[in-house]
Amino acid sequence: MTPNANPLNQYFRQPAIYLRLPSAGQFWPEEAIRRTATNELPIYPMTAIDEITYRTPDALFNGQAVVSVIQSCCPAIQDAWQTPSVDINSLLVAIRLASYGHDMEISTTCPACNTEDDYVLDLRTVLDQQICPDYDRTVQAGDLEIVFRPMTYQEQNQTNALQFEEQRILNMLPNSDIDPEVKLNKLNEVLRKITEVTVNALTYNIKAIRTPSAIVVEPEHIREFLLNCDRRMFNAVRDHVIELREYSDLKPVPVKCDNCAHEYQQPLTLDMASFFEHAS
Repeated sequence: MTPNANPLNQYFRQPAIYLRLPSAGQFWPEEAIRRTATNELPIYPMTAIDEITYRTPDALFNGQAVVSVIQSCCPAIQDAWQTPSVDINSLLVAIRLASYGHDMEISTTCPACNTEDDYVLDLRTVLDQQICPDYDRTVQAGDLEIVFRPMTYQEQNQTNALQFEEQRILNMLPNSDIDPEVKLNKLNEVLRKITEVTVNALTYNIKAIRTPSAIVVEPEHIREFLLNCDRRMFNAVRDHVIELREYSDLKPVPVKCDNCAHEYQQPLTLDMASFFEHAS
């Protein structure tokens, strides 16, 4: 034993599973992750501090809880803010699995008879379904070629926070008692900001735009292009980004109602607040 080594270190937590990221390490900055020979990352169970962290509302809202828990449970990840969005779901599922086992109970309500029930989901199946979209597919428009990439967790978190705030204001406006003209001006301002958030999100998802004479990678130039291109071009970019995102989203869980035998699809979400609240 080395001098000053903790004699208890043999009792520290050990990796519970090894995870192969859907991205296979693509899209990660070199300084953000320590790569392994097998391309599999060791996943450790959560500590008591990790559990406290994900129950802290402010840390959940600003994304710090996700970052802290990922870096604690997957030490190979040096900067979880740089996690490609295609890997976030797999990391959260793997941490949940390593910490509490592969069974997770979800609550569901049958849309046919309104019967509420609990369903046991095998998280190993969820992990097996996680695959990376084909980011080699590009959008062609005349002599332009648009190349895509996944957002980082930091970009995704910033976008979600801005969308949440503007949507909250939008929902409050119809029932507010402010002057109708002020309300209209405020509504237009909120809609303008929502449009800005959408354009920024699309900018994050674009790696480069190739022209016959240049490869444009500067975000400010790409954003300016999105603001000034025609409607068909904008919609083509937006629809492609939506398709990529849906491809890597978690698949709904097939459920059969015990009461009326109706079969339906139960959405599964992995936000920290709800995903870990059923753990025991």
